[in-house]
Parts: sequence; C-alpha cells; structure tokens
Amino acid sequence: MSDNALPSREAAASLPWVVQGGRYPLLLLGLTLILGLVTLLAAGVGPYKIGYLHLLGLLRDWLGGEPLSQADKTALAVFFHIRLARILLAGLVGMGLALAGAAFQGILLNPLADPFTLGVASGAAFGASLALSLGVGTALWGSLGLVPFSALVGAVAALGLVLALGAVAGGFHHGTLILAGVIVSAFLSSLISLMKFLFADSLSAIVFWIMGSFSARTWSHLWFALPYILAGTVILAFYARELNLLALGDAPAQQLGLAVQRVRLILLLAASLITAGAVAVSGIIGFVGLIVPHLVRLLVGPDHRRLLPASALAGAALLIAADTLARGLMPFGQEIPVGIITAILGGPFFCYLLKVTGGQALVQG
Repeated sequence: MSDNALPSREAAASLPWVVQGGRYPLLLLGLTLILGLVTLLAAGVGPYKIGYLHLLGLLRDWLGGEPLSQADKTALAVFFHIRLARILLAGLVGMGLALAGAAFQGILLNPLADPFTLGVASGAAFGASLALSLGVGTALWGSLGLVPFSALVGAVAALGLVLALGAVAGGFHHGTLILAGVIVSAFLSSLISLMKFLFADSLSAIVFWIMGSFSARTWSHLWFALPYILAGTVILAFYARELNLLALGDAPAQQLGLAVQRVRLILLLAASLITAGAVAVSGIIGFVGLIVPHLVRLLVGPDHRRLLPASALAGAALLIAADTLARGLMPFGQEIPVGIITAILGGPFFCYLLKVTGGQALVQG
C-alpha cells in the first residue's frame, strides 16, 4: 500500500462535487437537519404505536403540568425510557463508528480501514461471547448486565495485543499494525467459533450479539458508552491537524516536524477507545465506519478538520435510519439486527460509489 493511499488535498479539491469555501457550514447545517428529521421519524416507529402529533401533544401537556390519563402516561414512558434511549444510543454509536473509521483510514493510510481493522471488534465479540457462554451475561451489574463490560475488556485486550505484535523498532508502522490486526482477529474468531461449539445453549445469544442490535438497550447502555466515545472524540478533534499530516505518510510528516510514532499511538488509542465503547453496547455493526467517511470525503475533501464533524453527523443519521428500518420492517414487534441492515445497504452502495467515481475519491491513482 502506497503512502498516498488516500487522495491528496489538491486531487480531492479538483473533483467537481467537493464543497468549497463558505459552503461547508451550509453542508453541516444540512446534515444537522437530516439528523433531526431522521430522529423525529424514528420517534414514531415501533411496536407501540405513538402518532407524531399525539406525541407532540403529550410532550406539551407534560411540560405544561397538565393531568395525563394512564394511557398517555404509558405512551410517555415508552417514549422516554425505551424509544428515546435507543435512538440516542444509535446516534452515539453511529457517530463514533464514523469518526473512528475516518481516523483509522488516515492513521493506517488504507482506504479500506474501518473501526474493526485492528481486531477491536473481534476482541469485543470474544469478551461478550465468553460472558454469554458462562451464563453471566445478565447476572451482574443490574439492568446493564456484564456483557458490555466483558466486551469492553476484550476490545482493550485485543488492542493491546495488536500494539505489542505490531511494534517494530520501538515504533508503530501502519503495515505491521494491519497485519497484526488480521492475525489477532483470525485467532479470536476461531476462539469464538470454539465457544459456539462447546456452549450450544448460548449459540443463539452469541450470534444475535455479533449481528449487532439495539434491542433492549436502555439509558444505562447510553451512559456506559458515552464517556469512552466522548473522550476519544475530543482527542481526535484536538489532533485533527496532526491527522492531516499523518495521512501524508511517515516521511513527509516527519519532515514537517510531526512526532509520527507518538501521534500515531495517541490517535490509535483514541479511535480504538471510541470503537470499544460503541461495540460494547451495540455488537458488531459493519460498514458504517467504512462507508460514511468515504461518502463525506466526496463532499468535503480529505481535510480532517472538516471531515470529522461532517462524518459524525452523517454516521449518527445513518445508524438511526438503519435502526428505524430494523424496527419497522418486521411485523408483530419483531426486528432485524441492525448490523444486517447496514451490511445490506452498505455493500451495494460502496460498489456503486466505487463505480460512479472511478475510485477517484477512494484511492489516488
């Protein structure tokens, strides 16, 4: 993989669809409006039917201190304690995965990098599978259960193993890190398969978790993931300029005075922290961290100071929309795991994106 695997700023700026100059705030405003619209639409979808006008009326009466019937109280409880928590969690996870994907593509100089490249997802899946196999998934930690904690520990342990294997001459080279991630992911995937074989009673729970879903997620899951995703996001935003330099390649970045190894390690830890927090509460949700950065890069170019905020908004909107489809497509309160929805939408869309752009926005050739 060439050090110029991602398009240069000059090459991207020459593309006719890239937003230039003062139009960038308008793009952010547009993405914010889309996010708000998707959130509003998601609020009315679910097995418990609540009309939009009815919901607005209930919120008005509740805020105004008006007396509510038992049915109205039930509707508000469903909205606040189940639906709103799920919508916000989906938006948080979508934002995190999109940010981590954009960061990994710049750090590893690989247009196919995503939040799961370094084995973080496999580590989380192993931790969650272990908790489910041992039957302690919901035995501890109250309503939250032990699964998110086990997934988080597994993700962090996998990242540590990848960094240990990928360290070369006291530094971290993007090529060796990717190779180490592939090795660790393959090893952990084999252990997960072994647990599926040995603990057949837990097979369905393991498979459902790995597919990715926001079913039965509560405010506890949101508060659990928020510190990790927020901390990683702040670090990425603070190092956006350094990420631009790092995306040029090691040699040019060093010539410009960047401490490449130190900055790469900080950014790797930040992006992995976001991924670990997201995967711990949602399971494996693919394609969001791969598709969204590429799509947004088509609009704003490769400057991470513009790419990261736009990717965060687009990722949140995309995953809320996908989760709404997951809840709304099946009858009788059933739902499709959202990871399946993102894979079905993401795969063909990525092929279409590659076809219509001729690869210009994905790789520089």
